[in-house]
Amino acid sequence: MKDKTRPADIYLRFLQLAESLRGLPSLPALDPLEERILSLVAFATKEASRLSVRDMMAYSELGSPATIHNRLKSMRAKGWIMLTDTEDSRRKQITLTQAALLHFDKLSKCLVQAAKEH
Repeated sequence: MKDKTRPADIYLRFLQLAESLRGLPSLPALDPLEERILSLVAFATKEASRLSVRDMMAYSELGSPATIHNRLKSMRAKGWIMLTDTEDSRRKQITLTQAALLHFDKLSKCLVQAAKEH
């Protein structure tokens, strides 16, 4: 029987469980840059702070503004994010879709399950 006493085992089990979600027909897969963008949007949502398209384009580590814009467009088409109006009609706020929130709920369940199995 395998010893499951290392803390890393919990994380590795979580990754294994999270990987199993990729096969579910909920939302199309994201590339690594889109996953990073999704994380930034999720953090902003958690902190109840606004994150506009312009704010996202300021993250130079994500690439050029054109690259970021193309990824946002792709993520919107895939159903992960939506753009909502702000007081200034020229600025759009990036928010998670209900489907993306449900995806994070499933990931949370994977983390809890991995910790319980430890």
